[in-house]
Amino acid sequence: MNGADGEKRVGFLIAGVQKAGTTALFDYLAEVPGLELPAVKEAHFFDDEERVDWEAPDYAPYHGLFGDPGRLWGEATPIYLYWPNALERIRAYNPAMRLILLFRDPVERAWSHWKMEYARGKETEPFSWCIRDGRARMAEASPYPGFHRVFSYVERGFYGRQLAHLFALFPREQILLLASDALKRDPTGTIRSVCAFLGIPGPADEIAPRISRPGADIDYHETLSQSDVIFLQRQFADEMERFVLLADIIPFRRRD
Repeated sequence: MNGADGEKRVGFLIAGVQKAGTTALFDYLAEVPGLELPAVKEAHFFDDEERVDWEAPDYAPYHGLFGDPGRLWGEATPIYLYWPNALERIRAYNPAMRLILLFRDPVERAWSHWKMEYARGKETEPFSWCIRDGRARMAEASPYPGFHRVFSYVERGFYGRQLAHLFALFPREQILLLASDALKRDPTGTIRSVCAFLGIPGPADEIAPRISRPGADIDYHETLSQSDVIFLQRQFADEMERFVLLADIIPFRRRD
């Protein structure tokens, strides 16, 4: 896929959402003939606020992540759906970009997100505080107050507004919505659906399920409480209604 200048462009992105199986999807697709993915997941190009001059972006370092020009290039950076201006930058780069989105129950996603950051040492506060009073930390975020790479446990689950933003920038036929549960349950069928979406042959053989980046085996000092579940469901209620109307599907198993 080439741009207006004739230079080869990245043709597809796994653009969201975090903690919904994007690493597993990346690993599966890395083994599909005809696709060229970087050696390491998460290029973090279109959300780069420090190294890229977005008034006149230099795409050479980004293209340097890829090799074979005869294959379809793609990468996976799940923050793209959430991060301000990332989708606009993607459209400016390649208006024909195909975008793949994996979704997971937002309550479970938030809990998994917190466990990841806690295990990394980037978060030291308890989950129950983080999703309530801890959200005030978002206002101090830079360069976009209200958006934070680490502390956005609740905000990344606002799927309705994120999907509305995406649909305002790209036609529906360039967007594939997938279920995190479906990828786990039926990787072969899911990968074949992705390949059909990308216009390449799918795998002929069955794909063995895998678990990519399992959660760290540490003491998190708490569990996901029922009060936290109820609290988060209330936070997500309006967003979920909007999401279902836009997507016309519920692409994940919702927690009761």
